Amino acid sequence: MKRGTTLKHRTETSLTLERKMVTHHDVLTWDLDRCVGCQIGPKVCPKEAISHIDGVVENGRMVTKLLVDVDPDKCIFCGMCVEMCPMRAITLTLNDEPYNPVIEYETFPKLMKSTRFNKDAFDFSLKDFVIENCSANVISYDAEQDTMKVDQERCIRCRQCEVASNGAFEVQQPWQGTVLLRRELCVEGCLACADVCPTRALHIDEHGQLVHADYFCIKCGACMQICPIKAEWEEYDIHFESQGVIYTRTHRRMTNADELPVLVERWRVRHTPVESAAWLEALAKLADDKASQVEIDRKRAVHRKDLILALQGGKSHVKDQE
Repeated sequence: MKRGTTLKHRTETSLTLERKMVTHHDVLTWDLDRCVGCQIGPKVCPKEAISHIDGVVENGRMVTKLLVDVDPDKCIFCGMCVEMCPMRAITLTLNDEPYNPVIEYETFPKLMKSTRFNKDAFDFSLKDFVIENCSANVISYDAEQDTMKVDQERCIRCRQCEVASNGAFEVQQPWQGTVLLRRELCVEGCLACADVCPTRALHIDEHGQLVHADYFCIKCGACMQICPIKAEWEEYDIHFESQGVIYTRTHRRMTNADELPVLVERWRVRHTPVESAAWLEALAKLADDKASQVEIDRKRAVHRKDLILALQGGKSHVKDQE
């Protein structure tokens, strides 16, 4: 292999880019089992190296999942996709150690996200119910310490544990926004958005009906990618200032939002302070313009019966509590 050349390896479960140099050995890896082919990676990539691989929908159901592909000639191993991936499906290492250049050199913020567990507030008879409803399989019971453990690096902040635990888990999501489902606009019989949704924000209930529980949405946008009614776009220029320099970039905006059965909007993101053109440009690609920004009332939502019913085994759980 020529030094500095980026090699691409793909298997059924992983996609890897590898670049070897004299002092650097960079490895960028996608876990394709976790990847849902969402909007965020392709949108945030500054070199347009990441592209979608369309899923296959037959008779209204997804038979082949959405994925992504990466152009090894374009990828610069910047690490933006790693930090922004909502599924925590991407890892980047330098000489076999975790490393992210945009975080290391403070050209990109760290997203503010967390999953906290209050042991004193938890009814441990619910531990199996909570574990069953962890969409990322990152919550476990530590018998020795008699507590619940969370793999923070792989947690996707779906908030199902919040609802399942009656608030003993407290989750902070990085993105704020909405997901709208307008069933009257759906293609008749199509349930593909529920098939692709990683968090049960969109799911199929016991009656075979599409159910919307937006509190669980992580704003990945995979539902819009699989929907047969596609978004349409137009280009426009944006102007922004970073450290005294005015930048102009061409971006795209949606022109048919009112016609889409499912619409994911990102208003803003919680993050550590940073001032850089790279971050401002990425944010302009990812966030939607909103005249007003409505906060989610978590205290109300955590105790909503319909959210508990949206969980796996939720109906039985509600009956047990009555």
